[in-house]
Amino acid sequence: MAFKSPVYNVISVPIEKIRPNTYNPNSVAPPELKLLYDSIKEDGYTMPVVCYYKKDEDSYILVDGFHRYRIMLDYPDIYEREGGCLPVSVIDKPIDERMASTIRHNRARGSHDVDLMSNIIKELHELGRSDAWISKHLGMDKDEILRLKQITGLAALFKDVKFGKAWLPTDPKKEELAAEEKEEAAAALEEEFTPDR
Repeated sequence: MAFKSPVYNVISVPIEKIRPNTYNPNSVAPPELKLLYDSIKEDGYTMPVVCYYKKDEDSYILVDGFHRYRIMLDYPDIYEREGGCLPVSVIDKPIDERMASTIRHNRARGSHDVDLMSNIIKELHELGRSDAWISKHLGMDKDEILRLKQITGLAALFKDVKFGKAWLPTDPKKEELAAEEKEEAAAALEEEFTPDR
């Protein structure tokens, strides 16, 4: 059977069973959040939130749709009208792939927080994901990944980074000779350009 998108199996889930994830780097300014409320009030929920079902807890972890979820929590009129339930599209993926899904959804909308993005890069690295995996699944180039790693400031994130040859190990004896030669050259120049007294 061919793959069918999760959106074909949207279910109604009580909001009390839905929990936000701990890594979402998306943020919405108050005017846009108010506009989202107005949109949901006028048009209803036209898009389901995306969740992962955690069977052992009988709960749904948000992958995408935190602000749609937040609107229901913050506005009693929406909660009452919807009977306290959100439309949910369920995906079944491990945590690293759920993080990648969240980032793809956010980036497709053009909004994500840099500090939280760098934390996600750190978490994915700790889960054993390579820069190549991150690049492929999050749609980032290697320079963007490097900048986000720099924000976290963790040396462990750079263990696989190949550095250029700008810094080479030196021979201490050669350095000492070079320093002496520089001093001699400087002294000779000074003597040459010092006027006779």
